[in-house]
Amino acid sequence: MKNICILGSTGSVGLQTLEVCRWFKDELRVCALAAGSNWQLLAAQAREFKPQIVALYDKSAYLQLKAALKGLPVEIVVGEKGLCDAAVWPLAHQIIAAISGIAGLRPAFAALNSGKQLALANKEVLAAAGALAVKAALQQRVSIVPVDSEHSAIYQCLVGEVPPFKLILTASGGPFLSKSAAELTSIKVEEALCHPTWNMGRKVTIDSASLVNKGLEVIEAHFLFGVDYDDIEVLIHPQSIVHSLVRFSDGNIKAQIGPPDMRLPIQYALLGPKRAVNPLPPLDLAAYKTLTFEQPDFKRFPALALAYAAGRAGDSYTTAYNAASEILGVAFLAGRIPFTAIGSGIEAALEKHLPRPLLGIADVLAVDEQTRIDVENSILCKY
Repeated sequence: MKNICILGSTGSVGLQTLEVCRWFKDELRVCALAAGSNWQLLAAQAREFKPQIVALYDKSAYLQLKAALKGLPVEIVVGEKGLCDAAVWPLAHQIIAAISGIAGLRPAFAALNSGKQLALANKEVLAAAGALAVKAALQQRVSIVPVDSEHSAIYQCLVGEVPPFKLILTASGGPFLSKSAAELTSIKVEEALCHPTWNMGRKVTIDSASLVNKGLEVIEAHFLFGVDYDDIEVLIHPQSIVHSLVRFSDGNIKAQIGPPDMRLPIQYALLGPKRAVNPLPPLDLAAYKTLTFEQPDFKRFPALALAYAAGRAGDSYTTAYNAASEILGVAFLAGRIPFTAIGSGIEAALEKHLPRPLLGIADVLAVDEQTRIDVENSILCKY
């Protein structure tokens, strides 16, 4: 029986992780749950899975959560410290890091520094602090297991393989693959939230539409697999069933193919390399008459090119990229900026960024805070 802690249990990845746990009740036990502000759903999850500890980031809802869980033998903790307490819960074998945004950084590092295996769904951990995360994992002799479908695909393709190899990350292209540059200037929020193949949270869906998401995944892949940016390629694959590929030195390519369903990479992160039967219908390959691949358009979607530039420039630049993309994505969702300002805003933030060494989490958070201030004061104020 593997005991797991889910950081971000009320979000999209967290909900799907709990569904996988329902499939494999004899192998997976939920011992800790953590959420941001949705205390009602967290309470319902606690009543069903009976964890030993629940954490809620929003301190103002503590009394409501406590009342909802009255009579249940569970420890209730709040705030960022509460999230970290859940992340280092002694009985947890594996931590699912699925808290969106920079808020997930400290809990993920708490887990790593306590010697917990980290199943990583939060892109920001590696995008903002990749070198530090890899160092912590090496020092504690624990692994960082990818949950994202693209990185899980690569992870699976690399079983039994050794370097050198090159990575090919696939991207659906989002809802605006065929839109012209002029059409992108008038995109509405509801259009950007209509992803053609994946069902994700609002932030990740917007990031996917702008290819920010793929840029973050490029940075992640660099740190997860120790591959230079020159050896990481992105291909647009609208059918979204080839989740990523690895090209080997002998010319052969391995691909991982499956339905666009996040529960499959979550299952592999929890149980792999074991393959267990689940209730999902098998992929009908015959239904896909054509599989297509094409180069991304870096001019229409500059956020992807900027991720490569940030990665090559140095670690604090990827921290700035992550912070800028997060605050700009939120601003677009709020109707404060046009869709195209996400890419131009990231570019302006990187131009303004003053690089600094990242010696610890405090440095990462300082760069994150300064970048957000710069974006707010010199970019968002123009709209």
